[in-house]
Amino acid sequence: MRMGKGKTKLMAAGMSLTVFAGLLAGCSGSNKEESSSSPKTSAASPSASGSSAASEQPSKIDTSKKVDLQFYMLGDAPKDLPLIQEEINKMALEDLNATVTFNFTTWTDWSQKYKLLLSSGQPIDLIFTADWTDYQSYAKKGAFLPLDELLPQAAPKLYEFVPKDMWDAVKIDQKIYTVPATWKEYVTEGIAYREDLRKKYNLPKPESIETLEQYLDGIRKNEPDLLPLADNQGYHTESIRQLTTKTVNSSNKVPYGLNIMYDAPRDVTSYWGSPQHLADLKMYKRWADKGYWPKNVLNIKDSGHDVFASGKAAALLGSENPNRFNDSVIKIKSLHPDWELGYFPYPNAKGFAQPVHPIHNGFAIPRSSKNPERALAFYEKLVTDKRYNWLTQYGIEGKNFEVEDGKYYKMIGDAQSNGFPREGMQGWAWRNPEFMLFEKSFDAVLQMFSDFDKIAKPDIFQGFPEDWTPYQAEKAAVEQVEKQYLYPLNVGLIDDVEGGLKLFMEKAKQAGLDKIQEEYKKQWIKYLDDSGIQ
Repeated sequence: MRMGKGKTKLMAAGMSLTVFAGLLAGCSGSNKEESSSSPKTSAASPSASGSSAASEQPSKIDTSKKVDLQFYMLGDAPKDLPLIQEEINKMALEDLNATVTFNFTTWTDWSQKYKLLLSSGQPIDLIFTADWTDYQSYAKKGAFLPLDELLPQAAPKLYEFVPKDMWDAVKIDQKIYTVPATWKEYVTEGIAYREDLRKKYNLPKPESIETLEQYLDGIRKNEPDLLPLADNQGYHTESIRQLTTKTVNSSNKVPYGLNIMYDAPRDVTSYWGSPQHLADLKMYKRWADKGYWPKNVLNIKDSGHDVFASGKAAALLGSENPNRFNDSVIKIKSLHPDWELGYFPYPNAKGFAQPVHPIHNGFAIPRSSKNPERALAFYEKLVTDKRYNWLTQYGIEGKNFEVEDGKYYKMIGDAQSNGFPREGMQGWAWRNPEFMLFEKSFDAVLQMFSDFDKIAKPDIFQGFPEDWTPYQAEKAAVEQVEKQYLYPLNVGLIDDVEGGLKLFMEKAKQAGLDKIQEEYKKQWIKYLDDSGIQ
């Protein structure tokens, strides 16, 4: 992609992303893409009526019958959720003759729970979607209702509020199956670390494999009671790929052990079983022997982000995009005001950054919904009505948060005492740039986004609609093999690394890895052809 011709085709493939970003900038001066501006712009309050700039045209649905909507979120519920739900239901009952029950999966085995929710047939009216929850695949398999006809009828303000290019970008087989978030952000990850300890012990900034290992060695030597690296399930493996390669997926991994680089997306090889894979696994074994993580790391239920943000570890690889890093800063500052955090974003190592694709955060209506029209009308309220939006994003004003200097979000209490921290419901999908409040510390993130804008490239990966139907059985089998044979290698629990990798590859191939990789590559190349990407 370094050549002019290839770059032109790549930019053409990302045109939808570029256009919707421009439209968003034009319709609202309050989003993050104006990252070099002051937070006053980013946190601009909406009009007193609480509505967005969208049309005031009312929805055309029958609300004569009272309904209770089942709303499913990922992650853990905030402590004050019952209070928030009660306040929301007072308004929803009056506005839509509906109440809502907010359900959460918890972060433990959320992926399996998500699959079960969509396959069990239980009534669900709204559910979170994202590229990392396999939105494209679920949409192609018919898990969600198409919204093209429902949106103008049940949620006309929402339909007008979301730019057309964003609606187009989330379509699967020419149909809309999710409502995308309209806030432009970067979720490329990075290394978060204790900057105060780095300075105290004169350690290098962890910005490469070499300096990262030197930093972790220094922590191990000087702070023996502090966990050097927060981890669970060997998540560091994906982060090392982000740090050391130009992988096409900038916010997670390319699945099934495949190797696809941004500059040569048609060159699809297998990372699993390669000499580089073996070298990486030997490095992880060395890290495990040094005590960078506990020996029971595969049994740790808390996310690496939570372990780091609670002050129990000195560093975290991945899981920390700029927004989540800011969350860690806030939580650490509230508990330990004298601590200082540092951050190295992977785009600085890769040389480019990719803003999120519109499918990154969204909400869909599953096929099992009994109230699709009312669900969309309620979701419209979450996005376009300031009362609903602030309650579900920040909690109760005066109890959970206050507005500082007329423009900043300020938590009341600290991370342990506050029952509804900022975005406590993981409400990333219904962020409204016109209503958003940021902490003062978010200035650093806005600056980071401004820097990323200068090296931005279109996201060519997240628009790929994988269809795993041809290898569904093999996919499940390989996932089990990965957990049984590769996870222990990832965290250094196997003494014979070379023998362990050989055994994993044998088991994976028996489970159907070759078939998966071949079919995935065929679909990927077709997607590149259809998108005009060389």
